[in-house]
Amino acid sequence: MRAIGGLRAFGGLWRWRHNPLRRTTDLVEAWLAFAALVLILVAAPLIGAAAGTSAQSALQQSVRDQQQSRHRVTATVVKKVDGSPLDPDPETATTRDRQSRVVADWTGPDGTDRHGTVMANLKTPRPGDHFTLWTDGQGRIVGRPLDTATATTHAVLAGFGATVLAAGLVEGARRLLVWRMIRRRYARWDQAWDRAGPDWGRTGTGS
Repeated sequence: MRAIGGLRAFGGLWRWRHNPLRRTTDLVEAWLAFAALVLILVAAPLIGAAAGTSAQSALQQSVRDQQQSRHRVTATVVKKVDGSPLDPDPETATTRDRQSRVVADWTGPDGTDRHGTVMANLKTPRPGDHFTLWTDGQGRIVGRPLDTATATTHAVLAGFGATVLAAGLVEGARRLLVWRMIRRRYARWDQAWDRAGPDWGRTGTGS
């Protein structure tokens, strides 16, 4: 909206660019507003698209790597561990099942027998119950691998964030330049007043 307002101001100044009351700084401010609008409408989306594409490529590669290195195995409950249910894996935030802490046995993809305290997607685990775990090639517990849809969502958000950031930087730079121009204009007014002030109202000074 600020950029649109700047475009309107630019259009108004362009119509009276030959007006004797026009100041050079007025045209500079109008051109700054126009340049900021072009950058926000054209450059910022391009930056966002580039960032989103780059993030998508990196995240999809991560998806492929995780799907190759992480394995789903079946574990068996030995006993339940006292404590409140937890959700240890932030990547599963979209499917927040109540989880229980249990002592379990499982066999890694390499055939190694494993035993330890893990989180089970069971509300009321009992000894002998089965549940699934994600492990690496040696049977060590890892998080659920990133899926394609989640990776794409993250890439879209990254692109959108880059667009907003780029637009904000452009608008911030425009405001900073305009602020500096206004400060310089006020400083020149003060200097002119200091020169004219001592003779203000005296006969023969043109007052």
